[in-house]
Amino acid sequence: MNTGTAARLDRIGRDGRYVVVPMDHGITLGAVRGLKNIETTIDAVTRGGADAVLTQKGVAPRVHPNKNGAGYVVHLNASTTIGPDSNDKRTTGTVEDAIRAGADAVSFHINVGSNHEPEQMSELARVCSEADRFGLPVLAMSYARGPGVDEHDAESLGHAVRLAEEVGADVVKTAYSGDAESFERVVESTRLPVIIAGGTPESDRTTLAAVRGAMDAGAAGVSIGRSVFQHDDPAAIARAVAGVVHDDLSADDALDGAGLAVEV
Repeated sequence: MNTGTAARLDRIGRDGRYVVVPMDHGITLGAVRGLKNIETTIDAVTRGGADAVLTQKGVAPRVHPNKNGAGYVVHLNASTTIGPDSNDKRTTGTVEDAIRAGADAVSFHINVGSNHEPEQMSELARVCSEADRFGLPVLAMSYARGPGVDEHDAESLGHAVRLAEEVGADVVKTAYSGDAESFERVVESTRLPVIIAGGTPESDRTTLAAVRGAMDAGAAGVSIGRSVFQHDDPAAIARAVAGVVHDDLSADDALDGAGLAVEV
């Protein structure tokens, strides 16, 4: 890893741990709750303790004045839920676009096991090579997803994260397998820092229990979107997630410390 990449990784995390809040869902889902006034949401989650936020490049002017010194990741591909195939992620920007948008890192989504895997793998490899030229870290969002693929199977997730390392990514995000024991096998599949996705929003405690389990398995953090930016109190839930990731709190202690109700 070159010096620039290492330095910029420090801007999107702390001490090798990461709390990233992706808010690139405007392409995927539209202007949903939490994204219409994205400025307020970005201010809240970064005040709460998020290390970095992630958006598409076009939203950059709305990000920088409100991120309170946090890092910024620009996402480089997308699809929509109303299109013919949501697994068919298409390129929406380049590494140079991200640099012009003030990014500290870029991210790219690949569905390992989908019909679009070959093209996405080639594109991810190209992004990694281009980013390395500029000393820009790459966060690979590498999911096990496609016909007949169990999206939470540890072996499939292990394959997905290893693919990210093999093509040159610096950090890899994937789904949580559901428990610490199985997720440990995922983490062991790569030397990259592994961070977990949030998935469909559930209760605060369920979200934090997953974060706790992933960290116990050796994960390096989280990249959680809707469960944070659509929360009634985005700052508080970001604070709770950061408490688990950075302060090694239990789920209940993190909820309590953030002033959120501990569900019985």
